[in-house]
Amino acid sequence: MISELVKSFQPYRVVEGNYRIRLDKNESPYDLPDWVKEEIFEELRELDFNRYPSITSLPAREAIAEFYGLSPDNVAVGNGSDELLSYLVRLFEGNHIITTPPTFGMYSFYARLNGVPVVEVPLREDFTIDGEAIARKAENARAIFIASPNNPTGNLQPEEEIVRVLETGRPVILDEAYAEFAGKSLWKLIEDYKNLVVLRTFSKAFGMAGIRAGYMLAGEEVVDALYRVKSPFSVGIMTMTAVKVALRHADLMERRVRKIVEERERMRRKLGELAYPSDANFLLVKLDAYEELLKRGIVVRKLSGRLEGHIRVTVGRRWENDAFLKAVREIVGG
Repeated sequence: MISELVKSFQPYRVVEGNYRIRLDKNESPYDLPDWVKEEIFEELRELDFNRYPSITSLPAREAIAEFYGLSPDNVAVGNGSDELLSYLVRLFEGNHIITTPPTFGMYSFYARLNGVPVVEVPLREDFTIDGEAIARKAENARAIFIASPNNPTGNLQPEEEIVRVLETGRPVILDEAYAEFAGKSLWKLIEDYKNLVVLRTFSKAFGMAGIRAGYMLAGEEVVDALYRVKSPFSVGIMTMTAVKVALRHADLMERRVRKIVEERERMRRKLGELAYPSDANFLLVKLDAYEELLKRGIVVRKLSGRLEGHIRVTVGRRWENDAFLKAVREIVGG
């Protein structure tokens, strides 16, 4: 009864249990302050819970558009950026998608789920994309997915390489989930390249992973096409209200991002040659220590494939990071 395609997927497994420190999901270590939550609750009290939300998430789109100085017609909002990914693999004409492993696995996941072939153009040794190699595979590609900063390697992709890919004219999905930690974004290129879609999220820098709010910035034609096929009412009033309030307090996010970046760099110095440089809120660490850390109550992300023997570690609060560093010293013996 269950399709063979569905049977071929591995279950999504999350490490369960009462572990002391969770550094495995790239969440912000900082929850929204109570006073921001109260502001959200106050606005919710004025809304009708018995009515469906805006069919195209217009209140949130307007708030995001104002934040960027764009039109709401350049913004689409999803129940997390994953929902938008699930549509973007189907939105454009073409035979296949292109990914650049090692990278975020959900690009391939949604492609396979929709019967779309995946062509891989691996990252270079330094984890940067090869724009020319991608361009050679781009003919009739329905979408090219690039993460910058890349997950799980943490590095920004060179702008000139991204532009080389954009010049193919094929749709480019630039996933900037961690851009706030890098201090650099290419979203303004949507004015010059109608084939560019920039994905962003409130789950990381804004510390609202539980709210499930992702969005994309793109040309009006792409946004219009997405709302022709997107499920109605997928973004609820809680999510839209939280987005509007959070953007009013973007300065809070920026202060917290600075603290996380400071901690990231401190951790990298302590780890020395074990850690790769990062532009995100996590570190790629050359250490096969997943099980040993788990025994000490610390959960990190175990990697495989080309990154076998590596772990990905989210930057947490200082005491969590210190506990992780202490455990690493014990494991490596110094």
